[in-house]
Amino acid sequence: MSDQQDGSINIFRALDWIRDHATEMAQAKANRVMLEEMRKSKKALLMKSAEAKGHNTSASQEREAYAHPEYMELLEGLKAAVEEEERLRWLMIGAQLRIECWRSLESSRRIEARTL
Repeated sequence: MSDQQDGSINIFRALDWIRDHATEMAQAKANRVMLEEMRKSKKALLMKSAEAKGHNTSASQEREAYAHPEYMELLEGLKAAVEEEERLRWLMIGAQLRIECWRSLESSRRIEARTL
């Protein structure tokens, strides 16, 4: 999302961008939260599997769970989800800052117009 060539801020493009990407932003956050919660379930299932394989202490079960390829795969998915959420969050912040800049400029213009 870039502004016009003359450096002016296109408030409507910023507002449209926020509106058009709100669902995408919500989905990215939902994906991250789901993977964070799924990580706990995956760990529990892998610990249970480790116990069935003879790892009797919770420390050894936890070690086996954390080292399991399925757990590592879940972490890669979580990494991707966080990256996408953060990308969208910073784009959203950029759009919000454009709006705030526009508001400040408009306020300054009104004050300037009153003094003339």
